[in-house]
Amino acid sequence: MRTLLDGRGLLESPRWHDGRLYCSDWSAGEVLAVTADGAAEVIARVASLPLCIAWLPGDRLVIVDSPRGRLLRREPDGTLATHIDLGRPGWNDIAADGRGNVYINGAGFDPTAGEEFAPGAIVQARADGLVRPVADDIAFPNGMQVTPDDRTLIVADSYRHHLLAFDIAADGALTNRRVWADLGTGVPDGICVDAEGAVWYADVPHRHCVRVAEGGAVRQTVELDRGAFACALGGTTLYITAARWQGMTAAEMVEPGSGQVLAVDVAVPGV
Repeated sequence: MRTLLDGRGLLESPRWHDGRLYCSDWSAGEVLAVTADGAAEVIARVASLPLCIAWLPGDRLVIVDSPRGRLLRREPDGTLATHIDLGRPGWNDIAADGRGNVYINGAGFDPTAGEEFAPGAIVQARADGLVRPVADDIAFPNGMQVTPDDRTLIVADSYRHHLLAFDIAADGALTNRRVWADLGTGVPDGICVDAEGAVWYADVPHRHCVRVAEGGAVRQTVELDRGAFACALGGTTLYITAARWQGMTAAEMVEPGSGQVLAVDVAVPGV
């Protein structure tokens, strides 16, 4: 295991794109581009928590600005423009398919404010401004990934300890909801899919990343000394964002300076 980046805050939403790893430092409000040797460049600053990112077809980076209820688009000159108005605040993770459909999820309550639990949901957002609900009753929606054939959306439900799957219809609607994998006591956060169709999920309280097949059979586990928040595959390297967790309602959710990007060699590449 190699430490690619150290001394950061709450690092999340890693995405491998065009030879670099992109991720967000929620504590600093920064989107980073990190090279394979650990050189990091700040490519956007957004005072948002959560602060999740995705790449759309055509090399367009979009950023969820949760408090202001916007999906931002990074322009070629580095400026940020409103891509879609989401209509309300309170968003979390994002995934996009090859047809330009964007899926954004959010909890039904604000855990950082100690609000009473309510289940969350997923919306579909399109560049023409359409924002519509496509799934509900997800206890705490977290990491999402679209399979490479654009036919399935996989979603982590942290509170119910499983991965959900939905078929993606031609118009972007989600159908055929099912439990893709029951994780037992696992608490899935960020996820990624590999070339064999298995899913890696990051687990904060258990301090590891786990590779599971459909149905939940464990294929591999990578143990850490701190919470694993999310993961992404770039070739046969698994990139993990990790930090020392202090609690959802703590003044600092992770120990300052404990955020890392870790790199682990794996046998099966990403898609």
